[in-house]
Amino acid sequence: MHSPVSLAPPRFRTIAVLAVTQLIAWGTTYEMPGVLGRIMARDIGVANELVYSGLTLMMLTAALLGPTVGRLLVSHGAAKVLAAGSLAFAAGLVLLAESRGIVVFLIAWGVIGVGGGLGLSTACYAAVVERQGVDARRTIGLLMVLTGLSAGIFWPILATLEQAIGWRHTCLVAALLNLAIGVPLNLFALPRPLVSGSPEALATTVPPLELSPRDQSIVFAVIAVVTTLCSFVTFGLSPSLLELFRQAGASGGLALQLGSARSVLGIMARFADAMVGARGTPVVTATAGLALILIALPFLAIARGETGLLVAFVVLYGFGAGITTVARSVLPLSFFSAGEYGWRASRLSLPQNLANALAPVIVTALLDRGGLGSVLAVITVLIVIALGGFLWLRRIEKTRRPGAVTAS
Repeated sequence: MHSPVSLAPPRFRTIAVLAVTQLIAWGTTYEMPGVLGRIMARDIGVANELVYSGLTLMMLTAALLGPTVGRLLVSHGAAKVLAAGSLAFAAGLVLLAESRGIVVFLIAWGVIGVGGGLGLSTACYAAVVERQGVDARRTIGLLMVLTGLSAGIFWPILATLEQAIGWRHTCLVAALLNLAIGVPLNLFALPRPLVSGSPEALATTVPPLELSPRDQSIVFAVIAVVTTLCSFVTFGLSPSLLELFRQAGASGGLALQLGSARSVLGIMARFADAMVGARGTPVVTATAGLALILIALPFLAIARGETGLLVAFVVLYGFGAGITTVARSVLPLSFFSAGEYGWRASRLSLPQNLANALAPVIVTALLDRGGLGSVLAVITVLIVIALGGFLWLRRIEKTRRPGAVTAS
């Protein structure tokens, strides 16, 4: 039986260390252009969209590094990989501070992307699994709640620093935070792992399901498809929500209120999943989350400015997207051993991060050319396909556990 939110010292230390280092990592890199991007563009003398393309380059670099990160997690463990990520963030931010033209600027974001591959979600969650095994889900959910606050914490800090010392010195301060806090905390402050990432550990940890090598390959391929579709749906819709609301008839003010409420609801959903999610499997939770998003879409389609219908969409979508994000991050634990989590999650990060990078562009193009209806139609098809995959995974989960009775 799972005890209610009881944080033993090693668990608390894992959460505390990773919360601090991940807040710094996200706040000084991915969230930073929200405050400094346009100021950088004016100073360097380039268009705003070129500056913000640095984020796309960061995501694509992190995606392509996925398989390599998996091998590093197996051979060196998550703590060293996270520390290397903090070091890469520091190096990229120093380059960014010294950039006088677009070439060095984009190289800097490429280096930051290396840090993203090494030092953000995949390695962070692998570090939790190394220390907590199959019980990592609650901690990962709590970390998602905490790191979801990175913009709220770092935007005011970055804005204050920029006004006081300029954007270049602000980037140098951000580099120092990653170097002086991120590197040593990741490397030395985490508890000792319970599950080693070594090849010997991979051979001895017990998988939760009885799967042949062929079945493992099929299951992993289905997980890759459904988690990539989940990423596309959430990363595609979220940046375009304000325009979606406007095309659904909302005023500009109402659209902003609904967008803000969606962020809060997403964090609440992650917190709720962290508290009670252990009672269900990630497959069940992800299925429920996607079903909520699917149910939400017709409310947006027929809203025509009706506040009640728009609120219904936001509530269903916000909770659905929030719990789906947690569930897909821990999905490999339902089918593979804890010792395999790091390298399997890293392999999954390649298609997921590509979807994250491309989805906003594709959804924006659909919205501009085909309107609200075309976006909702495409998203509905993708959700139905993903739900079919999750239902198949649920059947495998129920029938392939050790001792399960299967029909002949």
